[in-house]
Amino acid sequence: MNSNYLNTEIMKMKYIASFLAIFALLACNSAKVPEQFSKTDKFPAIYPDYVNVTVPVNIAPLTFQLESPADEMVARFAFGNEEIVCGGEAAQPDFDDWKHLTQQAVGKDITVDVFACKDGSWTKYKPFAITVSPDSIDPYISYRLISPSYVAYEELTINQRCLENYDESVIYDNMLCGTEENGQCINCHNYQQYNPQRMQFHARQNYGGTVIAYDGNIKKVNMRNDSILSAGVYPAWHPWLKYIVYSTNTTMQVFHTRDIDKIEVFDAASDIIAYDVDKDEVVNLENDPDEFEVFPAWAPDGKTLYYCSAHFEFPDTNSHEVQVIRRAKEVKYNIYRKSFDPDTKSFGPREMVFHADSLGKSATLPRISPDGRFLLFTLGEYGVFHIWHRDADLWLLDLQTGDVRPMAEVNSNNTESYHSWSSNGKWLVFSSRRDDGGYTRPFIAHVDANGKGTKPFEVPQENPNYNRQFLKSYNIPEFMKGPVTIKPQTFADILKTDGVTVKYGR
Repeated sequence: MNSNYLNTEIMKMKYIASFLAIFALLACNSAKVPEQFSKTDKFPAIYPDYVNVTVPVNIAPLTFQLESPADEMVARFAFGNEEIVCGGEAAQPDFDDWKHLTQQAVGKDITVDVFACKDGSWTKYKPFAITVSPDSIDPYISYRLISPSYVAYEELTINQRCLENYDESVIYDNMLCGTEENGQCINCHNYQQYNPQRMQFHARQNYGGTVIAYDGNIKKVNMRNDSILSAGVYPAWHPWLKYIVYSTNTTMQVFHTRDIDKIEVFDAASDIIAYDVDKDEVVNLENDPDEFEVFPAWAPDGKTLYYCSAHFEFPDTNSHEVQVIRRAKEVKYNIYRKSFDPDTKSFGPREMVFHADSLGKSATLPRISPDGRFLLFTLGEYGVFHIWHRDADLWLLDLQTGDVRPMAEVNSNNTESYHSWSSNGKWLVFSSRRDDGGYTRPFIAHVDANGKGTKPFEVPQENPNYNRQFLKSYNIPEFMKGPVTIKPQTFADILKTDGVTVKYGR
C-alpha cells in the first residue's frame, strides 16, 4: 500500500465526516425546541461525553450525538439571552455562533438542554453545563496515527490538529519512504518549547535516521554508534540549548495468550545519551548494564533532567531477552533526576525523586509543569510501556511539598498513558482508552493552581462519531504553538539522503 492510497482513504473519511456534518449543521439551522415534553432527572447519554466538562475559551465547537435510541434530537446551548439550537442526528453548533457564545460565557457556564423524540413523544433530559475557562489552550496538538501494533504499523503518520477548529494535516507520512520489501517506522516527535519550527522525529528501518528541523534548517542524523545501544528513541529537547537527550533502547514485543492485556512491549537494555545538535556529537549519560534508563524530561528552567530507571540484574548464562520476558513483572521503574549546568553541559549524580518500586509499582513518562511545580507521570503494576496496561493511571507529584497522589479526577477504569502540559500549564492532553479499551484517543483536562484537574473531554470532531469510525490510535499527543509548515515530501527527501554521522564524545 502506497502513501497516495493511504492519503486518498483518509480524505474519503474526511469527506464523509464533512458530508455528515453539513447535514447536522442544516438541521441546527432549522431546529426548534419542542413546546411539549416530559422531563427526566437523568443526564443524557451522549458521545463524546461532554456532560459537565470545563473547556478552554478557544476550543472548537463541541459536537455530540445521543447514545440511546431516538427518532430525533434537539440540543440548546444557552448563556444569558444568547442561545444555539441544533437538531437532527447530531448536535453541531455553527462555528461563528459557538465562538460568540463561548466568548460571552468566559468564566461561567453554558447550559445545555437535550430533548429526544421517540414514537412521537419528546423527553427533556436533565440540563448539564459546559464551563468556559478564561484560560486559553495552545492552538495545535500533534500525534502519531497508528493501527494497533498487532494489526499493522506501516500505515503510520504524524498528524497535526488545530484545536480551535477541525483542521488536520499530515506532518510526515511513514509510507513516503517505505516500500513493499523495505518498510519504515517513525517514532516520537518532540519540540523545543512548543515551537513547531524546532522539532525532531526518528525513522527506523528503510532510510532510517533522526530528522532535526531548526528554524528552517533540516538535516538527517545517523546517530547509531558502536558506543551506544541504538539511535535515539524517546527524546527531550532542552528548553533553549540546541541539545537533545534521548533514551537508547533494545525494545522487543511479545503477545499474551491468557492476559487481558494483548501485548507486552519491553526493553532488554536501555541507556540515556545526550546529542549536541551543532557539534553532531553524542555522549553517554547513564549506561549501567544493571539499570534500564528511559523517558528523559527536562525541567522548564533547563537545570534538571528527570528520567526513569529500573534495576534489573541478569544471570551471566542466560539470554537477556529471555530473562526479561520470563521476569517481566519484576521490572519496575523509579523516577530520578540529575542536575545540569547549561554553561558547561555537565550533569550531577542521580537523585531519587519517586520510589515507585517500594510501592510495588512502576513509574514512567515524567513530565514537568511549565511553572516547575508538578511532575505528572504514569503509574502501573510493572514494565515500561504502559499504553498496553489497563491498570495504568496518571499520578501527580508536587515537587514543592513532596505530596503524591493518583489523579482520580481524570483517570478512568482503563488505560491512561502518554501526557503533555500546555505551554501555560493550565491544560493536559493525554492518551486514554476509556472509550472502548482498544484505541487510544486524546483527552483534555483543565488543571488549577493546586494541581486539581477537571473532568476530561475528548478532542472534538466535526462529526462526533468520527473517531469510532476511524479506528486509529492517537499516540504521543504534544501541544504546539502553531503548525509545522515543512511539507511531508521535504522530510521524505531529507530522509533519503545519506545524512550526517555523529561523533562519539566522552
